[in-house]
Amino acid sequence: MGLFDKFLKKPEKTADLSGISLKKKTATIVLEKKKLTGVSARVGIVLDISGSMRKLYNEGVVQDVVERVLAVASQFDDDGELDVWVYDNEFSRLPAATEATFMGYVEKNILSNSGVHKFGRNDEPKVMEDVIRKYTKQDPSGEPVFLVFINDGGCKPGIKKFIVESSNQPIFWQFVGIGDSNFDVLRRLDTMEGRVVDNANFFHLDDISQVSDAELYDQLLNEFPMWLKEAKGKGILK
Repeated sequence: MGLFDKFLKKPEKTADLSGISLKKKTATIVLEKKKLTGVSARVGIVLDISGSMRKLYNEGVVQDVVERVLAVASQFDDDGELDVWVYDNEFSRLPAATEATFMGYVEKNILSNSGVHKFGRNDEPKVMEDVIRKYTKQDPSGEPVFLVFINDGGCKPGIKKFIVESSNQPIFWQFVGIGDSNFDVLRRLDTMEGRVVDNANFFHLDDISQVSDAELYDQLLNEFPMWLKEAKGKGILK
């Protein structure tokens, strides 16, 4: 690469950094609206990488989702880290995404990573079990966990076991359905019985790439404040 080529590369990097800064500003505005400023939380994201997701990975939509959720993590987490999992019929726990590593994160850590099983069938219970294992056994803390779970349909009914079992733990599951597949299992979250608190929410977006940052953050953080209040009331959080 020549010197001139290097100079051509710089505006792209600057634009990317500017983009995450704008997302952070938008996230801050929504946090203020939801009265969540000053809340400290760990943030994680679980990404569906089943076969039907291939197009969204190749078109950069998933990379954009990681960047958008990272902006929320940067407001909640002192370290600004976003914990990342991907899953199909297997799962991988990946290095955390940060402002220093987010550019090209999906290409480097997922698409070009031969250790990640890709584009098979979906099996949510396996990865959910690992999420719970990390936050309650391997790396517990007194902070709440805001876990964004991206799924493009056909979620297995077996998720109920893990949502119920983790309802006395400091984990809030925010499921986001994308595309036009079957989300019947996720639509029944609000009526799920046997939980200490309502620890899960779901909303559906036909095309997440067409939703503004402000609208996405507004929906992502819609029920989290209520869960925080209930979890504190039940002694799950201090």
